Amino acid sequence: MVLLTALGAGLVFGLAYSRWQGIPYRPPELRANWLVFLAFLPQLIVLYLPYRVSDQISALCLLASLPIFLGFTWVNRNVSGMKILLLGLALNFTVMAANGGFMPISPQTAGQLVSENVLLDFQSGDRFGTKDIYLTPEQTRLEWLADRFLTPAWIFHRVAFSFGDIFIAIGAFSILAFSSLVEIKNRGIPI
Repeated sequence: MVLLTALGAGLVFGLAYSRWQGIPYRPPELRANWLVFLAFLPQLIVLYLPYRVSDQISALCLLASLPIFLGFTWVNRNVSGMKILLLGLALNFTVMAANGGFMPISPQTAGQLVSENVLLDFQSGDRFGTKDIYLTPEQTRLEWLADRFLTPAWIFHRVAFSFGDIFIAIGAFSILAFSSLVEIKNRGIPI
């Protein structure tokens, strides 16, 4: 949800800024787009298929997709915002790899997302949702990189997100928001 919001906001900003400058919006020129599709396939198994696969397969799928996404961002690292996105992906991959393939979430953070009655059913080490693992801070490796932040309470669908997700969102926003700046600079228009 955080990523989709960042992409949408970046696109709206980029379109508005281009229109204000009187030039057509130019989406970023990205190479090796097929890597995004390839990276999405393992996540499709975990996140979107109607059946639930084992924890081991889910962890493997989640971990397998991130190096492919990292490869895509590395190939496109000269695109504005891509290095920030690369950093966020690397942070998330690091904490997930250190914690068995899932993103750790603490009881305190999880307690803000579900009721106390639901939380009573969770034991340490259980999956929480599709990509998280329920761990105490003491059990979590690199706890400062875990899903520990929450979207505001007034948002309809609250989610937890990590430090890496913040970089991913900033990078994704920048990629779409500032892709037309190359054209603006080429035309000598003051920014």
